[in-house]
Amino acid sequence: MLRLSRLTDYAVAVLVRLSQADGVATSPCIAGAIGIPEPTVAKVLKSLTQTGLVISQRGAHGGYRLARPLSAIPVSDVIVAIDGPIALTACVEGGSGGCESHSLCPMAGRWTPVNEAIRDALRSISLADMAGDCQPISLRLPAALAAFSD
Repeated sequence: MLRLSRLTDYAVAVLVRLSQADGVATSPCIAGAIGIPEPTVAKVLKSLTQTGLVISQRGAHGGYRLARPLSAIPVSDVIVAIDGPIALTACVEGGSGGCESHSLCPMAGRWTPVNEAIRDALRSISLADMAGDCQPISLRLPAALAAFSD
């Protein structure tokens, strides 16, 4: 089963909450609003800041704010910020590690189109789509995935 980490799910909730804040929001404020422990929210905010999805502001009136609107943040960017490159198997570009049977595998390189189709689909959905700020998502399967849906 393809499954995202819990931290990625939390990151989406944090970003949506930030979009609703007037100005900046603090980590404890966000944690209280979405029901996630503050240390976890702080960890997520650190990753989102390091990847440029969130901007931190120091000082007495400090906190966090979105670097760009939800409509300009694809789901893929959040996944990469928290979980790293999107890769279904180890033998595709961005995969973690290698495979001990790569030289003999009849499927070597054949997962790449599927992996790219999933990346494209995740790039096509913004956080605004998920938050309901836009029209309902009409996900069009890339041609490479459409063949598998029959």
